[in-house]
Amino acid sequence: MNNKRLFSIILVVFIDLLGFSLILPLLPYYAKTFSANQTTTGILIASYALMQLIGAPILGRLSDRFGRRPILLLSVFGTFLGFLLLGFANALWMLFASRIIDGLTGGNLSVAQAYISDVTDAKDRSKGLGMIGAAFGLGFIIGPVTGGLLSQWGYAVPAFAAATISFLNLILIYAWLPESLTEEKRSQMTEKRPAVSLNALLVAFQRPFTGSILITRFFFGLAFAIFQTIFSLYALAKFNLSARDTGFVLTYVGVLSVIVQGFLVGRLTNRFREDVLITASVVLMGISLLGWALAPSVLWLYIIMTPTAMSGGLLNTLLSSTLTKAVAPQEIGGILGLSTAVESSTRIIAPLLGGVLLQQVGAWAPGAFGAFVMVGVSIYVYFTIFNHPIVATLKQNKTVPTLASD
Repeated sequence: MNNKRLFSIILVVFIDLLGFSLILPLLPYYAKTFSANQTTTGILIASYALMQLIGAPILGRLSDRFGRRPILLLSVFGTFLGFLLLGFANALWMLFASRIIDGLTGGNLSVAQAYISDVTDAKDRSKGLGMIGAAFGLGFIIGPVTGGLLSQWGYAVPAFAAATISFLNLILIYAWLPESLTEEKRSQMTEKRPAVSLNALLVAFQRPFTGSILITRFFFGLAFAIFQTIFSLYALAKFNLSARDTGFVLTYVGVLSVIVQGFLVGRLTNRFREDVLITASVVLMGISLLGWALAPSVLWLYIIMTPTAMSGGLLNTLLSSTLTKAVAPQEIGGILGLSTAVESSTRIIAPLLGGVLLQQVGAWAPGAFGAFVMVGVSIYVYFTIFNHPIVATLKQNKTVPTLASD
């Protein structure tokens, strides 16, 4: 494992997520200043995911062909432009335009994960991806509370702060981050790289094991995205929490995510098979979402965040790690981009579905729906992933050497 390059990409991800999380919990409040209702706010949040659905697989596959560094530069520049437009917004359409630009170019997490795969071996893959997740969580520790404090001077202030952070990240990547997909590694890839096409990416769904992982990510992502994207509206509707207080709750989730992904993932994957951990995590997620649905107080919310953050952190890391081991090296960026697109598709559905459930049924409904989905996911994972024949290869920390059907 190349520690210098690992640290560099983790720092890039941390700075990127710091800017993103700075404005995330404030979007519903920002939209409200332009008289947006809950449904419109849900569409605003979903617009970012819709564009990421389009952009992430393309960015991932392009990074397989042209390298990780130039695609990261392109992606972060798009994020910078999106935040800049958000800060200058004086109408609702400008909020939408900013999220669309950022979403279309903002699939850089999958490229960063591909970078991690380049600089780690299969044995340390989960640990490296867990550290990426920890950087993600650390960004959420600092970002929401900072954004909440800056919002006292107007919602444009956090947006400009996020733009500044993104610009600094752009400089960092250009000046300090070396390319991980070197010419030597490219020459070692004897098979032709997959084309940059929708059909080439969708072939992954036709492969039994990788298809099962992607389907699991979709339904887990749907349940978890309802929690993530609707939480601010939920907190406002049920407990009348301010933007600052909502930021504190999300900061607490960030602390838990750092602990789980930065310290527990590597230790757990050294002791247990990844399919066992995935199965246990989906069950735990179902229980925790049911606890969220029944939350009687803010204190209970803080308690239930522990299993929610633990299961979510484990699943995000393990699903990505297992995917990178189950495909050939020349398609890692593409498969991670497709995985990001699958997750993004849930972020299109989740705000709309969560908003309807919250507004038409009640504050308990989003959590109850998520728990119900996870019951189905638990059954599916047990029969399609748990102890799948390919696990005999993966548990030896080896990658699948060819593109043949699994």
